[in-house]
Amino acid sequence: MSSNDVPCYGTDAIAAALEQTDPLEATIVGVVLAGGTSSRFGPANKLLAELDGEPLIRHATRTLVDAALSGVVVVLGYEAAAVRTALSRVDVQTVRNPEYEEGLSTSVATAIRAVGTPETDAVVFLPGDMPTVDSDTVDRLSDAYQAELGTALAAAFDGHRGNPVLFDRDHFDALLDVTGDVGGLPVLAESDESALIETGDPGVLADIDTTAELQHRK
Repeated sequence: MSSNDVPCYGTDAIAAALEQTDPLEATIVGVVLAGGTSSRFGPANKLLAELDGEPLIRHATRTLVDAALSGVVVVLGYEAAAVRTALSRVDVQTVRNPEYEEGLSTSVATAIRAVGTPETDAVVFLPGDMPTVDSDTVDRLSDAYQAELGTALAAAFDGHRGNPVLFDRDHFDALLDVTGDVGGLPVLAESDESALIETGDPGVLADIDTTAELQHRK
């Protein structure tokens, strides 16, 4: 999915859509994807590396906890116990993906199986290695969804697709069918209800893959 293939909505379009419709009263659950092996980072687990005195995973998790969501689940995998410890006293639930070595899609599927109950209308996914996303960005995705601007939404900055992403429950089965290390990208690409949500937040493009990238953020 390129930025030319789907509509892109900004603040004014979302506000106008909310005024013109009865907003959905949706139950939206946040999911932090924290199961990967961080192989490009070297021998250390990047989610435990510190930025501004806290592990990366706490930054990303707090983004969702501070947003207006119905709850937050963290999907663990590699060094699950250590990552869970790093999240002590953070108001989240955790679930372990035993197949984390088979790629990001397995963590997405683990999340859907854990939270995809009839009560859940949509899920927002945020990778655990994205420490600088603003909570307002998550709320903008939620607003766009509740304004019925799309059912598969990706945060964007300057028209470039990033994370987090939101999927309505209509896409849960498709997410369960994805394989490999691509997450929900195929579902975004194939859906007729996809849209980009312009956030003005450069953090939606800023993941940490290497030690050099982490040092650049400090």
